[in-house]
This record gives sequence, C-alpha cells and structure tokens, in this order.
Amino acid sequence: MAVQPRVLIMSENSPLLGPLAEGLERLGWAAQMTTSAAEAIQILIDLPIEAVILDLPTADDHGQVEALARRLKAAVAPRQLPIIALGAPDALFETPAFDLVLSPPLHPAQAAMRMETLVRSAIADEEFNLRQQTFAERGKRLERPVDRTEPLRILAIGEPAPQFLALSNMLAKAGAEVVGAFTAYTGFDYLHEQSFDAVVMWGGTNTTEALSIAGGMRRNTRLFHIPITLCTATNDKVTATEAFNRGVSDVATPDTAEHDTAQRILELARAYRRQTAIRAALDRIRASGLMDGATGLFTRDLFAAHLLRLSQTAVQNRRPLSVCVLRVIDSDEVHQARTGGWMERALPQIGSMIGRLVRAEDTAARIAPEVFALALPATALHEGQAAAERIAAVIACTAFDAGTDRPAFVAEFNIGVAQMEPGESAASALERAAAKALLPTQS
Repeated sequence: MAVQPRVLIMSENSPLLGPLAEGLERLGWAAQMTTSAAEAIQILIDLPIEAVILDLPTADDHGQVEALARRLKAAVAPRQLPIIALGAPDALFETPAFDLVLSPPLHPAQAAMRMETLVRSAIADEEFNLRQQTFAERGKRLERPVDRTEPLRILAIGEPAPQFLALSNMLAKAGAEVVGAFTAYTGFDYLHEQSFDAVVMWGGTNTTEALSIAGGMRRNTRLFHIPITLCTATNDKVTATEAFNRGVSDVATPDTAEHDTAQRILELARAYRRQTAIRAALDRIRASGLMDGATGLFTRDLFAAHLLRLSQTAVQNRRPLSVCVLRVIDSDEVHQARTGGWMERALPQIGSMIGRLVRAEDTAARIAPEVFALALPATALHEGQAAAERIAAVIACTAFDAGTDRPAFVAEFNIGVAQMEPGESAASALERAAAKALLPTQS
C-alpha cells in the first residue's frame, strides 16, 4: 500500500529540495513536490496534506507569495493548513498568511518538529470550533479563548555555560521573560511556584539530570504539557530518540544556530500558551450543567453528540480519528476501597487528572462511574494506544486515600483503543474500544 503524502513542498526549483523531501520521508513525513500553483491546489484537494513548505526564493513580489499562501489555505477550508515559508524572515515576510518563516537550508528533523507543533495547534483550533457548535446546540455559548498579551515566560535550567547564556539573551531580546535556575532543585521550585510557557535545559556535562527533570515533569499532571527543549553539548552521547522518549519536546545540538533554537523554543511556547487558553475557555463551561459535575469531563450524552460531529469532520478532512476507553481494573484493593466509599471519593480526582493529561484538542468523558473515554482527532491507532498508556501510567503512580486504617490504593486501567475505519460509524469504533477494555490486562 502506497504511503500517503503528509506535506506538500512547493518550489520554483524542486530538485534543490529533494534531500529535504527524502529526509522528511524517513521521519514519517512523506512529501509531494510541485512547481505549479494550480497543481498544488489540486493536490491539496485530492490528498490529505497536513502542511505546506513554500519555497519561492526568486519571487520579487512578496505580495504574490502571500496571495498564493492564502489561496492554498482557502483550498482546504475549513480545515486549517499550516504553511512554512522558506526565505529571509524580514518584515515583508511576517504576515498571517504564513504560520512560520524560516531561513534556508532547512534540516528535515527541524522541519518535522516544526510541522508537528503547527499541525497540533491547527487541530486544536479546529476542535474548539467544533465544541462551540456542540455546546450551541444545547443553548450554551462557548466563548473564544482570550490570548494573553504579556511576554512569554521561559524557565532556563542549567549551569551558566557561555552557549546557554547566549541563547537566554537571544530569547530575552525576542521579548521573552527568561528566568534562570542553575540547579534541578531550584528549577522544580520555580515550576511549582510559578507559571511558564516553556522550559529549556542545558545538558552540558550532566544530561542525565536534565532527562530526569523532563521525566519528572511528564509524571506531573500540572506540568505534563509544558514543552521542554534540551540543548546538548558537543560530546553528548544521548540520542534524540532517547530524549524524546523521556518527554523532551525538541533537541538542539551544538551545530544548531542560536537564532533557530530560540525561534523553535518561542514557537513551542506560543503553541502551549494557545492550548492553555483553549483549556481555560473550556474550564469556564464546567458549571454550565452540561459537564459531569464530579470530574468536569464530558458526560456520556454530550460525548456521544460531540463524537458524531468529530467523526463527520474526520471524514470530511480525511484525517484519522481514534477513540480510547479506560476502565478501572477491579483489583482487590479497588474492591476494598469501594466498600468504604473511598473509590467513589477518588473518582473525581482521577477524572480531573485525565482531563489535565489529554491534549487541548482531545475530548475526555466519563461514560460510566469507573469508565472514561477519549476522542483523539487526527490520531492514528498506534498514537492513540500510546496516549492512553501514558495517561494510565501517570495515574497509576498516584496513591489514593483508603482511610486511616488501610494503606493507600492505586487505580490501574484496562485500555481499549480503536481507530475509526472507512465507512464505520464513531459509535461502532467506540464499541470496539470498549470491548477491548473489558479484556483482562496482558501481563
């Protein structure tokens, strides 16, 4: 089966971007290339393209480039299409038609990381629009997220090495408020006491400590989504794959220009702030009577209605949609906690944790007293499985009160995940996921 392209690369001289396309394909971003605007629009109509890289270095009229970008976006509306423009990031190129402007050459790994961030932000905006419709059908108005205007706040953790200080200064010159913490202990103090839009860590001579901080943040529901950038030293043996597996969002190597690293950090910070604004807007609807009163999650009926809308949009936009079911395992300690009412008291906290652990574009619901469901737009089966397992693992690390005479208990889940198949209804996919969640946990 042929791999569907995910990114369209448009250039007046396509052969020059061949290595970029090859590198992106190795990273899971199959590319389609073209030199024609008409062909580009047709490709966008015919294929489920997620992002565009637009390279027109010889164009004399920036207005024409901007007009082309708007035409490309309009071709797939209402689906949002992130566009990365390659060229000098001067004032003429700073336009809403482009989501990001980068100076060539562009490394495939850098392009892939930027596209992941831009695509998830676009999907979050699409999801908010869908939720507005779902709530409006029930007579409730969901206000648009209010974008904060204060400077981005970035926590820089690590020894004051010259390269790290130079990066911090560049972030500050870009308008960000940078707070420095020289040790992991001080860094965690700052994270628990203040709010930040991003964290940047200097690996230096102790990358293990930096990865430990990342792992600790990913086990904390309040810090779970804050983006983390790791800056490595020349002799660092830690691979990008290892760093990503420990929860790092981006890796900057010594040969990465400080300007590019700063831009990547700021991009992640802006995306996180946008997602935080969406979460805050959704939090304001919790007292509407539509949400589950104990957890603040979607109720079963509200989830069913929204899932139908999500499935229709997924078909229209030719994007995958996965659903997950998490059912509390009926262990001996959970059974004992039920008898004293302690399980019932823990469920609101469990549901609230799930709500904080899902991404801004994901929908979490309580569909039975001890059963939760997730709808994950633009998410394939294996990605949905990984997301559900991460959420379950974080909750399994939490001890819940079982009374003064009994030890605290933990809640673990049976997990079922299904991706909606062509011609299948969302309800059918949810039933398949629920059936898997009824199966015993595999040892």
